[in-house]
Amino acid sequence: CRRRYNITGCRLSADRSRYGEAQAVLFHHRDLALHGAEGLPRGPPPRPPWQLWVWMNFESPSHSPGLRGLAGLFNWTIVFVPYGYLYALPAPPPFVLPRKTRLVAWVISNWNEEHARVRYYRQLKEHLAIDVYGARGLALAEGGVVETVSAYKFYLAFENSQHTDYITEKLWRNAFAASAVPVVLGPRRANYERFIPPDSFIHVDDFPSPRLLATYLKFLDKNKPNYRRYFAWRKKYEVHVTSFWDEHFCKVCKAVRAAGNQIKTVQNLASWFES
Repeated sequence: CRRRYNITGCRLSADRSRYGEAQAVLFHHRDLALHGAEGLPRGPPPRPPWQLWVWMNFESPSHSPGLRGLAGLFNWTIVFVPYGYLYALPAPPPFVLPRKTRLVAWVISNWNEEHARVRYYRQLKEHLAIDVYGARGLALAEGGVVETVSAYKFYLAFENSQHTDYITEKLWRNAFAASAVPVVLGPRRANYERFIPPDSFIHVDDFPSPRLLATYLKFLDKNKPNYRRYFAWRKKYEVHVTSFWDEHFCKVCKAVRAAGNQIKTVQNLASWFES
């Protein structure tokens, strides 16, 4: 934590035999949902009165089952650690746009015909050529997502569900880190604009139909000055892609140290999260 994030005084351990020493214990929701109560420490008491239990989840409410069985267990929910963010530099290095030889890419591992993103893709591809990688498409080139997508002008940053603030690595890593213009499907445009400049992305809601979105992408493909305007923000900002899992652990440790002896209990986790 100190070397990577300048966070001091933290000791992280996955050794369960040291559970009784811990000031705070983190619980990952996906593992709790998979194993149920078996994933919780056993008493008596299961939680020392001075210990903090922190609930950690990276999925949206649509993909977080079992919340109602966790009422009154946790003291904290994880501090806000987004999948990425922009940060200003006094003098950002000159931005060089990679050579673009292809138009639109989409990387997807969880293919579900009921998801809005799959339904929208099926309509969009009727009017535009889209290269799909992953579950139902091409294999990623050696080097992974960023290297592959960097050859494309646009990337479909389509979330698996639409919830406020649920903006994942599909935007930060797959699009921004690869220097592709993100075409987003997720929360409303106003929500994205809380975190990124309005001229840094294209929202599907900006167009009455997938056909008109396809027409606009084809227009940008043939008009270099208009396309490059989507990179104007690069003169002010750099992209930070959050590192899993160490960055989250260290940020929680920092928050625990700052909070001191403040103790509370989240009585209705499901109601809070789903709201």
